[in-house]
Amino acid sequence: MKYGQENSRVDILLQDSDRADCYIEVKSVTLLDEGNTGQGYFPDAKTTRGQKHLRELTEMVQSGHRAVLFFAVLHSGIEKVSAAHHIDAKYSQLLEQARQAGVEVICYKAAFSDNEMALTSALDFIQK
Repeated sequence: MKYGQENSRVDILLQDSDRADCYIEVKSVTLLDEGNTGQGYFPDAKTTRGQKHLRELTEMVQSGHRAVLFFAVLHSGIEKVSAAHHIDAKYSQLLEQARQAGVEVICYKAAFSDNEMALTSALDFIQK
């Protein structure tokens, strides 16, 4: 479904007549810090599209809705997630602005088997 001033497509829209709409953008985290510290980063390349999504989520919160940025952690070595300021400083800045505006950031580790993917544990998001 399209939403926002920049004509984005929301990944998930939750609606309930008793609550504000909840807009959810899902991002995959696969970049592990080279120092093997368990630190994962998003994005792994500059992303104008991701920047647009952050602006749209912020706009939804300012319009009275709920907005969530959901990081699905797909690398088994990642134990915590941060914005990759060293890769896309603008994305990192917009993410901090979005969080301050009320956009929620949720991180979950994914586990894979031959026939399923499961979200197994919540991870911390650390703004650097």
